[in-house]
Amino acid sequence: MSSVTLDHVHKRFGTAKGVEDVHIHIESGEFFTFLGPSGCGKTTTLRMIAGFYYPTEGSIRFGSQEVTAVPPHKRNTGMVFQNYALFPHMTVFENIAFGLQVRRVTKVETKERVERIMDLVRLSGYGERRIDQLSGGQQQRVALARALVIEPQILLLDEPLSNLDAKLREETRFEIKRLQLELGITTIYVTHDQSEAMSMSDRIMVMQGGEVQQVGTPHEIYHYPVNRFVASFIGETNLWNGTVVGVEGDEVRVRTASGQILSGLRQNASPNTKLVAGESVLMSIRPESIQESLAADGENVVTGSVEMAEFTGACVNYVTRVGEDSLRSMSINLGRSIKQRGATIRLQIPKESIYFAE
Repeated sequence: MSSVTLDHVHKRFGTAKGVEDVHIHIESGEFFTFLGPSGCGKTTTLRMIAGFYYPTEGSIRFGSQEVTAVPPHKRNTGMVFQNYALFPHMTVFENIAFGLQVRRVTKVETKERVERIMDLVRLSGYGERRIDQLSGGQQQRVALARALVIEPQILLLDEPLSNLDAKLREETRFEIKRLQLELGITTIYVTHDQSEAMSMSDRIMVMQGGEVQQVGTPHEIYHYPVNRFVASFIGETNLWNGTVVGVEGDEVRVRTASGQILSGLRQNASPNTKLVAGESVLMSIRPESIQESLAADGENVVTGSVEMAEFTGACVNYVTRVGEDSLRSMSINLGRSIKQRGATIRLQIPKESIYFAE
């Protein structure tokens, strides 16, 4: 297995910007995800790693080997495409064996390696089937087996689950993660689906407009977003604008647009956020951290009117109007009665759950 380093990589298509100054190091054996909306540059970055595109500026290394201008077939990467790119006129066995035949591996070794990988992806006994005789999930596993059978240093996956239904997507992402852990292979995964990224990744790179917004573990990305885009793109959150009215020790007091005074912790702030009296600040507050309060007042207790109540079984999701602001909260269902639209509700926002971003 190999680490991957992108050293200040840029990619332009004529005058159009594809990717701007991507500078990351992916550890050997790491499951690393490029996450962002369509057109943000994640697939372009993956294709530069694969060798389908060459950077306009910057360099790419696999371990200590410079591969910036090395053609794709000499990079020893395995790639799974969004549409799988399987050969419909070949059997499952022939599809998986294709990469080995190109590399002139002997028939005996090819048979051994294909059978071994088919067993690993749970396709034993499917070797003679045609591609059109397989389900979408089985086709996806054939594509994965074809990428893995060549024993690549790096596995590249470009939106591999986008063509599957929700239940199959969940099952297949579990299988991909299981294989990655079992093989210990460096894996780079492209998706626009935050739940895939959060559940599978060791680290995530969030992109927008061809630029890297944040790199971190799923926990860091979720709880400590560096800006408004990351906070809103990763999971549900409440984004409230406010003005810093005071900083005392570890505590920061902020006045919201509705006149609420909320206290947060100074340490829960992105690096470039100015926590100085008079400065504007953005607060990110996750719905699951907000608790219904029985007290009429207290630190960070706000009172509002229920605009919507959504019962999901395990929890109740509320949308509450607090002055000019809307506040989403999530309460674990403990059998209590559900507040209806128009009811008054008091909510307590733990100060450690407030994160200050740019």
